[in-house]
Amino acid sequence: MESWWQLGESSGSYGRTLNIYSITCPFCLEKGNFKTAFHAEKRKPNESKILNFDTLECANCRGYVMVLWSADSTHMLEGIHDYRILPWPLQFVKFPEYWPEQVGRFWLQAKRNLIDENWDAAVVMARSSLQAALRENKAEGRSLYEEINDLANKGILPPIMKDFATNIRLLANESAHPQAEQSPADPLDARDIIQFLDFLLEYLYALPHRIGKYRERKNITKNNSSK
Repeated sequence: MESWWQLGESSGSYGRTLNIYSITCPFCLEKGNFKTAFHAEKRKPNESKILNFDTLECANCRGYVMVLWSADSTHMLEGIHDYRILPWPLQFVKFPEYWPEQVGRFWLQAKRNLIDENWDAAVVMARSSLQAALRENKAEGRSLYEEINDLANKGILPPIMKDFATNIRLLANESAHPQAEQSPADPLDARDIIQFLDFLLEYLYALPHRIGKYRERKNITKNNSSK
């Protein structure tokens, strides 16, 4: 989609009016429990295309979302419509298909515990995702510290990524190995540790995946041009 005027023209949901029941509140995560607090619209000059601007109020938590939506301009009786909302729910339901399953499973739990403000659980799951990623990359050692150093010594982790991994290990150690009368994990630390993990997984998996796709595309182009 190159223009907002294309919203709802080629894909979307059934019907020519906004399906409020399909929208999830980004604050309390209750679905479809809204009423319209404000509505405005803008028509495309010299055409029948209309962009709708709605502010919806959640009947559960009284939070507000802004929705830009539009129906197709073909004037079919049933038609379709599509929408974009702000803010959107920060839900994590899947991980990239090219990640190892165990890495992604622990990462998802870390993200979900952040949303629920389970700080100790978030950092422990982040540590587990980190260790699973290191071992999937053939890290050797009797501890997470040794595994990090092993991949760094092999050149798989550059110095800055080694620092990221070490920060995750240090911040997660207290929650992973609790002591009597230990303070809970700091929320800022929990958010930082998972942000570090995101950077690390981007480096270990997303970047090689993109490079592989680029090489694949270039090889196909080269082979086609030589025929």
